[in-house]
Amino acid sequence: MPGFAKRLERARVAPTIALTVRARELRASGADVVTLTIGEPDFATPPHAIAAAHAAALAGDTKYPPQDGTRALKQAVQRKYAREHGLDYGLDQIVVGNGGKQVIYDALLATVEEGDEVLIPTPFWSAYALMTHAVGGTPTFVSCPQNNGFRLRPEDLDAAITPRTRWLFLNFPNNPSGAACSPADLAALGEVMLKHPHVWILSDDMYEHLRYDDQEPSTLAAVEPRLADRVLTVSGVSKTYAMTGWRIGFGVGPKNLLRAMANTQGQVTAGVSTVGQAAAAAALDGPQDVVAASRASYRRRRDIVVDRLNDIPGLSCHRPEGAFYVFPNVAGCLDKISAGGRKISTDEDFAVALLEEEHVATVFGAAFGMSPYLRISYATDEAALEEGCRRIARFVAGLR
Repeated sequence: MPGFAKRLERARVAPTIALTVRARELRASGADVVTLTIGEPDFATPPHAIAAAHAAALAGDTKYPPQDGTRALKQAVQRKYAREHGLDYGLDQIVVGNGGKQVIYDALLATVEEGDEVLIPTPFWSAYALMTHAVGGTPTFVSCPQNNGFRLRPEDLDAAITPRTRWLFLNFPNNPSGAACSPADLAALGEVMLKHPHVWILSDDMYEHLRYDDQEPSTLAAVEPRLADRVLTVSGVSKTYAMTGWRIGFGVGPKNLLRAMANTQGQVTAGVSTVGQAAAAAALDGPQDVVAASRASYRRRRDIVVDRLNDIPGLSCHRPEGAFYVFPNVAGCLDKISAGGRKISTDEDFAVALLEEEHVATVFGAAFGMSPYLRISYATDEAALEEGCRRIARFVAGLR
């Protein structure tokens, strides 16, 4: 039988996917499962975005698109960054991908040589390390401790950079911690990066509009313009506009990098769905009241979950500033036995036992590079969140 490429050994399945699959299996067997794993908004796509896709299809906009994005969507992205951050990007400084994930992968494929280091603050979205491994790079990690609000300290960043560092990844608001950076925080990180001109910087702003407590969106390219020739800013419509299935992400940045990324994408998938791009342009240019409404709902859900979890002895939950995740510490629940007889030595043990015994699906912190924590997504209805927290409390009460 023919074999497989060795690179496949580096392409591992993300733990978020594995636990979601197990939750689906339990549900298929008849179990009442509360799924708090996947970061997917439970709101509907805005009607005007759906109407724009329909109109594009009826108008015959169903042919091969430009591989770096349609002019209409790229112009909408231009207007977005000018309106929100005062940034002026040319059309040749914008690339559209099949979700933000492809944009990030395009950047890595275009720039990372075997053994190059990609600096990833922890906790981190597991895809960063998995994609880095897949292209032959070496993920290196710098801790963002809870006592600093899960934010990156400038001195830790400076100490972690080496001559082999190719990229710094920034993701604020953060998946999984929900931590957000103020303009002052970003300015301090920018000062460090000015000392290291050999390093590209990726600002993953996918959760940029999901900020609470009167925080305004901020991004490194606007805060520190002297880094403009090295910053790739990635965003999309998935989280802000509840359009995960439309698979539209975009990146903006220096012209030479974007040209290389477009070439890379052309070798893999070429262009992105024309009707999806029409919908994304309508979402960016259309009324933004849906964003404010969803943000208010997420804030209520955040407060419900944080308050319920902090009422459980053995758990400690930081109140995040953004995204739609909480990241409670479960250290007080380790080295115990569950009611079902499972030994709880790690956060993974906790998450697996919680799923099998109480049918609540979460993701263990080690999957994001930091233990002992759990990631809980509150991108679901309040009744499910209340029930999930009740079951977590019952599970913890049963530990001995």
